[in-house]
Amino acid sequence: KNLKELSKKNDLKGLQHVSIYFVLLFIFGYMSVATWGTWWTVLWLWLYGVLFYSSNPIWHECGHRTAFKSKFLNEFFYQIGSFMTDFEPTRWTWSHFRHHSNTSSVADPHDFEAALFHQYPSLKSFLFSFAPFYELIKFKDSFKFETIKHALGMTTPVMKECIPQNEIWKCRLISRIHVSLWIASFALSFYLMNPLPALLIFFPRYWGNIVNIFNMTQHIGLPEDIKDHRFTTRSVRFNPIFSFLYWHMEYHVEHHMFPSVPSYNLPKLSNLIKDQLPKANSSLYDAYKEIIPAIIKQHKDNSYFIQKEIAS
Repeated sequence: KNLKELSKKNDLKGLQHVSIYFVLLFIFGYMSVATWGTWWTVLWLWLYGVLFYSSNPIWHECGHRTAFKSKFLNEFFYQIGSFMTDFEPTRWTWSHFRHHSNTSSVADPHDFEAALFHQYPSLKSFLFSFAPFYELIKFKDSFKFETIKHALGMTTPVMKECIPQNEIWKCRLISRIHVSLWIASFALSFYLMNPLPALLIFFPRYWGNIVNIFNMTQHIGLPEDIKDHRFTTRSVRFNPIFSFLYWHMEYHVEHHMFPSVPSYNLPKLSNLIKDQLPKANSSLYDAYKEIIPAIIKQHKDNSYFIQKEIAS
Protein backbone atom coordinates (compact mmCIF):
# COMPACT_ATOMS: atom_id res chain seq x y z
CA LYS A 1 0.00 0.00 0.00
CA ASN A 2 2.80 2.41 0.89
CA LEU A 3 4.74 1.54 -2.26
CA LYS A 4 1.69 2.12 -4.44
CA GLU A 5 1.20 5.56 -2.88
CA LEU A 6 4.89 6.48 -3.17
CA SER A 7 5.00 5.35 -6.82
CA LYS A 8 2.42 7.94 -7.90
CA LYS A 9 3.82 10.45 -10.39
CA ASN A 10 3.10 14.17 -10.20
CA ASP A 11 3.37 16.56 -13.15
CA LEU A 12 3.41 19.61 -10.87
CA LYS A 13 6.43 18.42 -8.87
CA GLY A 14 8.28 17.52 -12.05
CA LEU A 15 7.50 20.87 -13.67
CA GLN A 16 8.53 22.69 -10.51
CA HIS A 17 11.98 21.13 -10.66
CA VAL A 18 12.63 21.59 -14.38
CA SER A 19 11.23 25.15 -14.30
CA ILE A 20 13.64 26.24 -11.56
CA TYR A 21 16.46 24.40 -13.30
CA PHE A 22 15.96 25.92 -16.76
CA VAL A 23 15.27 29.43 -15.43
CA LEU A 24 18.60 29.30 -13.57
CA LEU A 25 20.32 27.88 -16.66
CA PHE A 26 18.89 30.72 -18.78
CA ILE A 27 20.04 33.34 -16.25
CA PHE A 28 23.57 31.94 -16.13
CA GLY A 29 23.66 31.70 -19.94
CA TYR A 30 22.34 35.24 -20.34
CA MET A 31 24.89 36.62 -17.88
CA SER A 32 27.66 34.77 -19.74
CA VAL A 33 26.62 36.59 -22.93
CA ALA A 34 25.99 39.95 -21.20
CA THR A 35 29.41 40.00 -19.51
CA TRP A 36 31.31 38.67 -22.54
CA GLY A 37 34.71 40.32 -22.78
CA THR A 38 35.10 40.76 -19.02
CA TRP A 39 36.46 38.46 -16.31
CA TRP A 40 32.91 38.07 -14.99
CA THR A 41 32.22 35.81 -17.97
CA VAL A 42 34.50 33.18 -16.45
CA LEU A 43 32.34 32.99 -13.32
CA TRP A 44 29.03 32.90 -15.20
CA LEU A 45 30.25 30.35 -17.76
CA TRP A 46 31.53 28.13 -14.94
CA LEU A 47 28.17 28.29 -13.16
CA TYR A 48 26.42 27.64 -16.48
CA GLY A 49 28.60 24.58 -17.14
CA VAL A 50 28.04 23.13 -13.66
CA LEU A 51 24.28 23.57 -14.01
CA PHE A 52 24.33 22.32 -17.62
CA TYR A 53 25.97 19.07 -16.56
CA SER A 54 23.47 18.81 -13.69
CA SER A 55 20.99 17.84 -16.42
CA ASN A 56 22.10 14.25 -15.75
CA PRO A 57 19.39 13.65 -13.10
CA ILE A 58 16.76 15.07 -15.50
CA TRP A 59 17.78 12.52 -18.12
CA HIS A 60 17.79 9.82 -15.48
CA GLU A 61 14.45 10.59 -13.83
CA CYS A 62 12.64 11.09 -17.14
CA GLY A 63 14.24 7.92 -18.49
CA HIS A 64 12.58 6.01 -15.66
CA ARG A 65 9.32 7.77 -16.56
CA THR A 66 8.98 8.89 -12.94
CA ALA A 67 9.60 12.65 -13.27
CA PHE A 68 6.09 13.30 -14.57
CA LYS A 69 2.78 11.54 -14.81
CA SER A 70 2.55 12.67 -18.44
CA LYS A 71 4.26 10.35 -20.93
CA PHE A 72 4.82 13.30 -23.26
CA LEU A 73 6.61 15.39 -20.61
CA ASN A 74 8.79 12.46 -19.59
CA GLU A 75 9.80 11.82 -23.20
CA PHE A 76 10.24 15.53 -24.02
CA PHE A 77 12.61 16.24 -21.13
CA TYR A 78 14.29 12.85 -21.55
CA GLN A 79 15.39 13.89 -25.03
CA ILE A 80 16.56 17.32 -23.84
CA GLY A 81 18.37 15.97 -20.77
CA SER A 82 20.02 13.25 -22.86
CA PHE A 83 21.37 15.76 -25.37
CA MET A 84 22.74 17.99 -22.60
CA THR A 85 24.41 15.04 -20.86
CA ASP A 86 25.87 13.64 -24.12
CA PHE A 87 23.76 10.50 -23.76
CA GLU A 88 22.10 9.20 -26.89
CA PRO A 89 18.70 8.32 -25.36
CA THR A 90 18.00 5.01 -27.16
CA ARG A 91 21.35 3.54 -26.15
CA TRP A 92 20.90 4.69 -22.56
CA THR A 93 17.35 3.40 -22.27
CA TRP A 94 18.63 -0.12 -22.82
CA SER A 95 22.02 0.07 -21.11
CA HIS A 96 20.38 1.62 -18.05
CA PHE A 97 17.85 -1.21 -17.95
CA ARG A 98 20.79 -3.60 -17.81
CA HIS A 99 22.48 -1.46 -15.16
CA HIS A 100 19.46 -1.89 -12.87
CA SER A 101 19.06 -5.58 -13.65
CA ASN A 102 22.75 -6.45 -13.27
CA THR A 103 24.27 -3.68 -11.17
CA SER A 104 28.08 -3.83 -11.16
CA SER A 105 28.14 -7.01 -13.21
CA VAL A 106 31.43 -7.84 -14.91
CA ALA A 107 30.12 -11.13 -16.29
CA ASP A 108 27.49 -11.59 -18.99
CA PRO A 109 25.37 -9.55 -19.15
CA HIS A 110 27.93 -6.81 -18.56
CA ASP A 111 26.93 -3.56 -16.84
CA PHE A 112 28.14 -0.94 -19.34
CA GLU A 113 27.42 1.96 -17.00
CA ALA A 114 29.61 0.51 -14.26
CA ALA A 115 32.72 0.33 -16.40
CA LEU A 116 34.66 2.77 -14.22
CA PHE A 117 34.75 0.61 -11.15
CA HIS A 118 35.76 -2.46 -13.13
CA GLN A 119 38.93 -0.64 -14.17
CA TYR A 120 40.10 -0.03 -10.59
CA PRO A 121 41.56 3.39 -11.40
CA SER A 122 44.53 4.82 -9.59
CA LEU A 123 43.80 7.70 -7.24
CA LYS A 124 45.49 10.04 -9.73
CA SER A 125 43.32 9.01 -12.69
CA PHE A 126 40.22 9.09 -10.47
CA LEU A 127 40.88 12.66 -9.31
CA PHE A 128 41.65 13.76 -12.88
CA SER A 129 38.13 12.73 -13.87
CA PHE A 130 36.91 15.86 -12.06
CA ALA A 131 39.44 18.15 -13.77
CA PRO A 132 38.02 20.61 -16.34
CA PHE A 133 38.41 19.46 -19.96
CA TYR A 134 39.84 16.08 -18.89
CA GLU A 135 37.11 14.25 -20.81
CA LEU A 136 37.86 16.34 -23.90
CA ILE A 137 41.52 15.32 -23.64
CA LYS A 138 40.38 11.68 -23.43
CA PHE A 139 37.84 12.27 -26.21
CA LYS A 140 38.11 8.80 -27.74
CA ASP A 141 36.72 7.38 -24.47
CA SER A 142 33.90 9.93 -24.21
CA PHE A 143 30.18 9.50 -24.79
CA LYS A 144 30.35 12.16 -27.51
CA PHE A 145 32.77 10.00 -29.46
CA GLU A 146 30.48 6.98 -29.02
CA THR A 147 27.58 9.04 -30.40
CA ILE A 148 29.72 10.09 -33.37
CA LYS A 149 30.53 6.44 -34.10
CA HIS A 150 26.84 5.55 -33.97
CA ALA A 151 26.03 8.49 -36.26
CA LEU A 152 28.60 7.21 -38.77
CA GLY A 153 26.92 3.81 -38.81
CA MET A 154 29.51 1.99 -36.70
CA THR A 155 28.37 -0.81 -34.38
CA THR A 156 29.84 -0.48 -30.90
CA PRO A 157 29.84 -3.24 -28.22
CA VAL A 158 27.09 -1.48 -26.24
CA MET A 159 24.91 -1.24 -29.35
CA LYS A 160 25.49 -4.90 -30.20
CA GLU A 161 24.86 -6.22 -26.69
CA CYS A 162 22.15 -3.90 -25.32
CA ILE A 163 20.03 -2.35 -28.06
CA PRO A 164 17.37 -4.53 -29.76
CA GLN A 165 17.76 -4.83 -33.52
CA ASN A 166 14.51 -2.97 -34.18
CA GLU A 167 15.75 0.02 -32.13
CA ILE A 168 19.19 0.44 -33.70
CA TRP A 169 17.86 2.71 -36.47
CA LYS A 170 16.52 5.06 -33.81
CA CYS A 171 19.88 5.16 -32.05
CA ARG A 172 21.63 6.06 -35.30
CA LEU A 173 19.02 8.69 -36.21
CA ILE A 174 19.15 10.50 -32.86
CA SER A 175 22.95 10.26 -32.84
CA ARG A 176 22.97 12.07 -36.19
CA ILE A 177 20.64 14.75 -34.80
CA HIS A 178 22.98 15.28 -31.82
CA VAL A 179 26.04 15.51 -34.07
CA SER A 180 24.20 17.94 -36.37
CA LEU A 181 23.41 20.22 -33.43
CA TRP A 182 27.05 20.18 -32.32
CA ILE A 183 28.17 21.04 -35.84
CA ALA A 184 25.55 23.80 -36.03
CA SER A 185 26.89 25.37 -32.81
CA PHE A 186 30.39 25.53 -34.32
CA ALA A 187 29.06 26.84 -37.64
CA LEU A 188 27.17 29.62 -35.83
CA SER A 189 30.30 30.50 -33.86
CA PHE A 190 32.30 30.80 -37.09
CA TYR A 191 29.53 32.83 -38.72
CA LEU A 192 29.34 35.26 -35.79
CA MET A 193 33.10 35.15 -35.24
CA ASN A 194 32.26 34.50 -31.59
CA PRO A 195 32.89 31.24 -29.67
CA LEU A 196 29.82 31.65 -27.41
CA PRO A 197 27.40 29.38 -29.34
CA ALA A 198 29.86 26.48 -29.15
CA LEU A 199 30.73 27.34 -25.54
CA LEU A 200 27.06 27.28 -24.55
CA ILE A 201 26.11 24.09 -26.45
CA PHE A 202 29.09 21.80 -27.14
CA PHE A 203 31.58 22.50 -24.36
CA PRO A 204 29.77 23.15 -21.02
CA ARG A 205 30.00 19.60 -19.67
CA TYR A 206 33.78 19.71 -20.02
CA TRP A 207 34.21 22.30 -17.30
CA GLY A 208 31.01 21.39 -15.46
CA ASN A 209 32.26 17.87 -14.80
CA ILE A 210 32.90 18.68 -11.13
CA VAL A 211 29.30 17.46 -10.82
CA ASN A 212 30.76 13.96 -11.25
CA ILE A 213 31.56 14.25 -7.56
CA PHE A 214 27.89 13.29 -7.01
CA ASN A 215 27.77 10.50 -9.60
CA MET A 216 30.91 8.78 -8.32
CA THR A 217 29.33 8.08 -4.94
CA GLN A 218 26.81 5.62 -6.40
CA HIS A 219 28.79 2.37 -6.65
CA ILE A 220 32.56 2.91 -6.44
CA GLY A 221 34.42 0.76 -3.95
CA LEU A 222 31.49 -1.61 -3.47
CA PRO A 223 31.35 -5.30 -4.52
CA GLU A 224 30.50 -6.62 -7.98
CA ASP A 225 28.27 -9.44 -9.23
CA ILE A 226 25.92 -9.38 -6.23
CA LYS A 227 22.18 -9.16 -6.84
CA ASP A 228 21.40 -7.38 -3.55
CA HIS A 229 21.45 -3.65 -4.34
CA ARG A 230 22.06 -2.83 -0.69
CA PHE A 231 25.65 -4.06 -1.05
CA THR A 232 26.48 -2.76 -4.54
CA THR A 233 24.98 0.72 -4.15
CA ARG A 234 25.58 3.66 -1.83
CA SER A 235 23.18 6.27 -0.44
CA VAL A 236 24.48 9.62 0.81
CA ARG A 237 22.83 12.56 2.50
CA PHE A 238 23.24 15.88 0.66
CA ASN A 239 22.56 19.46 1.64
CA PRO A 240 19.46 21.07 0.01
CA ILE A 241 21.40 22.68 -2.88
CA PHE A 242 23.24 19.47 -3.79
CA SER A 243 20.03 17.49 -3.39
CA PHE A 244 18.24 19.81 -5.82
CA LEU A 245 21.04 19.56 -8.39
CA TYR A 246 21.00 15.78 -8.04
CA TRP A 247 17.20 15.57 -7.87
CA HIS A 248 17.37 13.35 -4.75
CA MET A 249 19.33 10.63 -6.54
CA GLU A 250 21.62 10.53 -3.50
CA TYR A 251 19.02 8.09 -2.16
CA HIS A 252 20.56 5.63 -4.56
CA VAL A 253 20.08 2.33 -2.74
CA GLU A 254 16.39 3.15 -2.40
CA HIS A 255 16.22 4.03 -6.09
CA HIS A 256 17.85 0.78 -7.21
CA MET A 257 15.53 -1.27 -5.02
CA PHE A 258 12.37 0.57 -6.11
CA PRO A 259 13.05 2.34 -9.44
CA SER A 260 9.33 3.04 -9.97
CA VAL A 261 9.33 5.54 -7.08
CA PRO A 262 9.81 9.18 -8.22
CA SER A 263 12.95 10.84 -6.85
CA TYR A 264 10.90 13.37 -4.87
CA ASN A 265 9.38 10.47 -2.88
CA LEU A 266 12.67 8.70 -2.15
CA PRO A 267 13.20 10.46 1.22
CA LYS A 268 9.81 9.14 2.40
CA LEU A 269 10.61 5.68 1.08
CA SER A 270 13.98 5.74 2.83
CA ASN A 271 12.34 6.55 6.13
CA LEU A 272 9.97 3.59 5.75
CA ILE A 273 12.64 0.97 5.06
CA LYS A 274 15.66 2.46 6.87
CA ASP A 275 15.86 -0.48 9.30
CA GLN A 276 16.48 -2.81 6.31
CA LEU A 277 19.20 -0.70 4.66
CA PRO A 278 22.89 -0.04 5.30
CA LYS A 279 23.52 3.22 7.10
CA ALA A 280 23.73 6.03 4.55
CA ASN A 281 26.85 8.18 4.41
CA SER A 282 26.12 11.40 6.26
CA SER A 283 27.68 13.73 3.64
CA LEU A 284 29.83 13.86 0.52
CA TYR A 285 32.86 14.17 2.77
CA ASP A 286 31.82 11.09 4.72
CA ALA A 287 31.30 9.16 1.46
CA TYR A 288 34.72 10.06 0.10
CA LYS A 289 36.36 9.12 3.40
CA GLU A 290 35.57 5.52 2.43
CA ILE A 291 35.79 5.86 -1.36
CA ILE A 292 39.33 7.29 -1.58
CA PRO A 293 41.00 4.58 0.57
CA ALA A 294 39.00 1.93 -1.33
CA ILE A 295 40.31 3.20 -4.69
CA ILE A 296 43.89 3.05 -3.40
CA LYS A 297 43.39 -0.51 -2.11
CA GLN A 298 41.50 -1.78 -5.17
CA HIS A 299 44.16 -0.45 -7.52
CA LYS A 300 46.63 -2.78 -5.78
CA ASP A 301 44.21 -5.59 -4.92
CA ASN A 302 41.11 -5.96 -7.11
CA SER A 303 39.58 -8.46 -4.70
CA TYR A 304 39.08 -5.72 -2.11
CA PHE A 305 35.68 -4.06 -1.63
CA ILE A 306 33.80 -2.13 1.01
CA GLN A 307 31.47 -4.36 2.98
CA LYS A 308 28.26 -2.57 3.95
CA GLU A 309 26.59 -3.73 7.14
CA ILE A 310 22.84 -4.17 7.51
CA ALA A 311 21.28 -4.23 10.94
CA SER A 312 19.68 -7.57 11.69
